[in-house]
Amino acid sequence: MAGERDLEKLLAQLQPKLVHGEFVFCTVGDRDYGALAALQPIASYQEAEGLSLVLSKGVADDAGLAYESLFGCISLHVHSSLDAVGLTAAVASKLAANGISANVIAAYYHDHIYVPKDKAELALQLLSQL
Repeated sequence: MAGERDLEKLLAQLQPKLVHGEFVFCTVGDRDYGALAALQPIASYQEAEGLSLVLSKGVADDAGLAYESLFGCISLHVHSSLDAVGLTAAVASKLAANGISANVIAAYYHDHIYVPKDKAELALQLLSQL
């Protein structure tokens, strides 16, 4: 099933939902993904400086991993195509206009927006207006 590409349809069918929990971004400079697979990261990305992980706060705390901020996650339940143009910009612009940072992870079926935990409810309301 191909994802939606039309921006107007994507915005009309956005269906943002707040994911339960608190999430953090961590980095580990001297390890590869396989060494940390037991942590079951929500997402990972190998950068030149180290392996970045998105983890639940509890998992990061239990593993003794440092992080700077707490995030809430809003999943967009529209099946967006990875080739769609403008969805990330529309979401980020709406949040930025209200002083909310957006860290977007595009997965195969949906986009997931990590926002400061203390602004997650407001972000959800704003995205529901799109």
